[in-house]
Amino acid sequence: MRKTINRLGVRTATAVAALALAANAAWALEPFKVQDIRVEGLQRVEPGTIFASLPMRVGDEYNDEKGAAAIRALFALGLFKDVRLEASGNVLVVVVEERPTVADVDFAGTKEFDKDTLKKAMRDVGLTEGRPFDKALADRAEQELKRQYINRSLYGAEVVTTVTPIERNRVNVTFTVTEGEPAKIKEIRILGNQAFSESTLKGLFDQDTGGWLSWYTKSNRYSRAKLNADLETLRSYYLARGYLEFRIDSTQVAISPDKQDISITVNVTEGPSYVVSGVKLEGNYLDREDEFKSLVTIRPGEPYNADRVAETTKAFTDHFGNFGFAFARVESVPEVDREHNRVALVLRAEPSRRAYVRRINVSGNNRTRDEVVRREFRQFEASWYDGDKIKLSRDRVDRLGYFTEVNVETQEVPGSPDQVDLVVNVQEKPTGSLQLGAGFSSAEKISLSFGIKQENVFGSGNYLGVDVNTSKYRRTLVFSTTDPYFTQDGVSRTLDLYYRTAKPYEDQGGNYELVTAGASVRFGVPFSETDTVFFGGGAEQTRIKAGTNIPASYLSYAEKFGSTSVSVPLTIGWSRDDRDSALAPNSGRYQRLNSEWSVAGDARYVRANYQYQQYVPLNKQFTIAFNGEIGLGKGMNGRPFPVFKNFYSGGLGSVRGFDQGTLGPRDVTGASLGGPKKITLNAELIAPFPGAGNDRTLRWFTFVDAGNVYGEDEKWELSEMRASAGIGLSWISPLGPLRIAYAQPVRKFAGDRIQKLQFQIGTSF
Repeated sequence: MRKTINRLGVRTATAVAALALAANAAWALEPFKVQDIRVEGLQRVEPGTIFASLPMRVGDEYNDEKGAAAIRALFALGLFKDVRLEASGNVLVVVVEERPTVADVDFAGTKEFDKDTLKKAMRDVGLTEGRPFDKALADRAEQELKRQYINRSLYGAEVVTTVTPIERNRVNVTFTVTEGEPAKIKEIRILGNQAFSESTLKGLFDQDTGGWLSWYTKSNRYSRAKLNADLETLRSYYLARGYLEFRIDSTQVAISPDKQDISITVNVTEGPSYVVSGVKLEGNYLDREDEFKSLVTIRPGEPYNADRVAETTKAFTDHFGNFGFAFARVESVPEVDREHNRVALVLRAEPSRRAYVRRINVSGNNRTRDEVVRREFRQFEASWYDGDKIKLSRDRVDRLGYFTEVNVETQEVPGSPDQVDLVVNVQEKPTGSLQLGAGFSSAEKISLSFGIKQENVFGSGNYLGVDVNTSKYRRTLVFSTTDPYFTQDGVSRTLDLYYRTAKPYEDQGGNYELVTAGASVRFGVPFSETDTVFFGGGAEQTRIKAGTNIPASYLSYAEKFGSTSVSVPLTIGWSRDDRDSALAPNSGRYQRLNSEWSVAGDARYVRANYQYQQYVPLNKQFTIAFNGEIGLGKGMNGRPFPVFKNFYSGGLGSVRGFDQGTLGPRDVTGASLGGPKKITLNAELIAPFPGAGNDRTLRWFTFVDAGNVYGEDEKWELSEMRASAGIGLSWISPLGPLRIAYAQPVRKFAGDRIQKLQFQIGTSF
């Protein structure tokens, strides 16, 4: 064979022979000095990729060892289906056969996922357009696809992969999926419990055996991640009630042969309940033991509570951080007295070394400018590390509303034990919206809305919005822009241009209107980290447009002071909001005070409104909410309070069960006028909707409302207040917060207009 090859002047080593060059001399090439290297068979791969991978160059001596290494290196690239080395004289010829590239990845029969989500999952395993294709890659992609379906409890999902060759050595890959029905949790058992009933413990789980709302909550779909979270909840429940030695012995998850039913069994050992006998501090507390002792929430004589222990150790660590000790270590060591079921806790602290912040880096802000994040920071570079300031800074960045996630990481600086770098990792979310929709409510009937809003224009942190709203009773056109850092000190500026038409809710077929056009400027001054004072001014014109069935008070005001009134109102306000959520609050407090004083023009008045909300969590599921609102207006310069500035009450947002805006004074025609005095009181008990588990987007509530509106010459008579009680449903829908309430008036007077069932999108109380 070797003589024949020499006579032809060509020597060949195949890819198979490359794996055994040393063992089979019949396939070996005789050593020679390489005068040139030629590559054949390339379609897409650059020749430079081949040359860079070869362990030899022109002028080198070729031998079997180098040939085997060259073939191994080229196969390792993952780009070739076959590789051969040939010799033509003293020219080394590298012959390759490229793997096909992926032209398109498609899915058929997928309903549970959108295709973009699945394509991203395929991209993560390396299967995407333009990448080389092989069977092993297709198998990995198929397994990843099945894993995605298992995560959604679709254990019976079947996947068939079809590879279709097309021109230019490319392939189309199609995954045809038969999803089947999702597996559902049929049974959950907790064994070994004695102190608490099984139903109580299962009530802690987010996963359950389902109810009539499971199609919405999907709480009966098994998820390993959710089960782990439920087990942690179970463990925390026991550890917070004195069961220091509680443990979960095992967890069995069984699936039926048809892959439709899942049974979960959790075996636990409760152990005895322990009472705290004492708390001791050991270690270095910077000669501030009294300060640290004030942070201890663990009380002797009470059951051991792991939550309070964790809360105390975290408070210690954070307090050390306030003095620059970023690496303080605090651990709780229990000294267990099993004979008397008592435990003494020893809190050991080692502050380690003090550190200061060398640099603050921002990561993940592809659109938002660095300065938008940095200006919210109260921890500065080249200053001592301060845990409180870092937490406050993180919260301020989160409250911007531009990011779905905000995390601050502390990184040690190599070679500088007293320095740290802070890395602010953010994940941006879309801050612009184009809205076009329609709504319907029991009061406003059909309304159309259009809005363009951008809360982070060009990544600058500025707000720009245009709102158009039309309904039977109120129509608005508003242009608004806000610069949150109009000054470097954080003073904001808001400009508003608006045009509104309105009429009282109780319309008797009349076509009269109140037409208001104006402009205003408002500044917000942060007086503290939680308090902001707003002040500004503007000019507006209100025209009473006469029509049929116009209320007598409107007609009388127009006859005395003219149908057109111009005012120059100055505004001042204050707000504080520490609720845990603006849409579905469970704890915290919200307060706002707005006041308006018209200092010039035809209409002279003062007007103020104060609102207070408090949310008190009873436990993980139940919350009590209180709301109080009071409004007061008064005419100035001998003029009455303008009728077009009156407050209204009744219906959602005030006293439910009464027709919208109908409480208070009426004129001779029976039309509701509102008034310059208003008081509203609300109380709610909020709970998860039956069958929805702990889902906070769908909840029901019971409520008691009271309130009224009073005329300028009327006294604040509590005996005149209306009251109601009822039940309602709250749902954070794609259109906004939706609330439906059924109320029964418990205190009403002759002439009151009753509307027991009411609903509205975008209303809180």
